Amino acid sequence: MSATVQASETVLRPPPPARGWPRERVVGTALVALWALLGIGLALYLFNAWNPALFEKYAPLYLKGVGVTLTLVALSMVIGSVLSLPIAYARMSKNRVLNALSYGYVYFFRGTPLLAQTFLIYYGLGSFRPQLEAIGLWSFFREAWYCGVLAFSLNTAAYQAEILRGAIESVSKGQWEAAAALGLSKFQTMRKVILPQALIVALRPYGNEVILMIKGSAIVAIITVYDLMGETRRAYSRTFDFQTYLWAALIYLSMVETLRNGVEWIERRITRHLKR
Repeated sequence: MSATVQASETVLRPPPPARGWPRERVVGTALVALWALLGIGLALYLFNAWNPALFEKYAPLYLKGVGVTLTLVALSMVIGSVLSLPIAYARMSKNRVLNALSYGYVYFFRGTPLLAQTFLIYYGLGSFRPQLEAIGLWSFFREAWYCGVLAFSLNTAAYQAEILRGAIESVSKGQWEAAAALGLSKFQTMRKVILPQALIVALRPYGNEVILMIKGSAIVAIITVYDLMGETRRAYSRTFDFQTYLWAALIYLSMVETLRNGVEWIERRITRHLKR
C-alpha cells in the first residue's frame, strides 16, 4: 500500500522548474531591446540633424496639413456612418435583391484597394467631363478634395456597414423576444434595446476603422490634396531632408496613439457596469 502511495506521489509530483529563461522570454527581451535601440538611434538622429530654420519654416504647413487630414477623416467617417445604415439594413434584409446589391457594394469596396478607388473617382470620372458638365457635376469632380472625400466615404461606408451588422447580430435573439413581450415596436426595440448593446460591441472596431482611415488618408497626397503627407512631400521636394518624413511619421503615430487611448477610455467608462 505504501509503495502504491509513493508511486502515485511520484507521478503527481510537479516537475522541477526549468533553469534560466525560456526561449520565448529571450526572444521577447531581444526584440524589446532592438526596438529600444532603434528608438534611441532615431532620437539621436533627430537631435543631430535638428534644423531650427527648417522647422520654423515648415511647422505651420505641417499643422495645416494635420487639419486637412483630420477634416478629411472626420467628414468621411460621418458621411460613411450615414451611408452604412441603409447598407447594413439591406445586408440583414430577407429581400434577395437588397441583400445582393448591398453584398456587391461591400464586396467591391472591401475587396479593392482604397488607392484604386480614389483613382477611379478622380481620374476615371474625370474622363467623362462632357457628361458631367451636362448634369452640372463637373465642378464637384474636378476638385481633388471632393473626390478624396467621396472615395473615402464610400470605402468606409462598406466597412462600417459590416461593423454595424456584426454588432447588431451579436445581440441575442432573447432581447428581441423580451422587448416584444413588453409591447415594444421593432423601431423602439432597435433604438432602446439593441443599438445601445450593439454600439458597445462596435466601439473598438469603429476605433480601428478611424485609425485605418487616418493612416490611409496619406493616399490623397497623390491626387494633389495637401494633407499631412502632401505637405511632407512638398517639404522634401524643396529641402531633400529625410527628417521631414520622420516628422510626419511621428505626427501620424501621435494621432493614432491619442485616438487609441481615447477609445480605450470611452470603453472603460461605458462598460463599468459590466465589471461589477
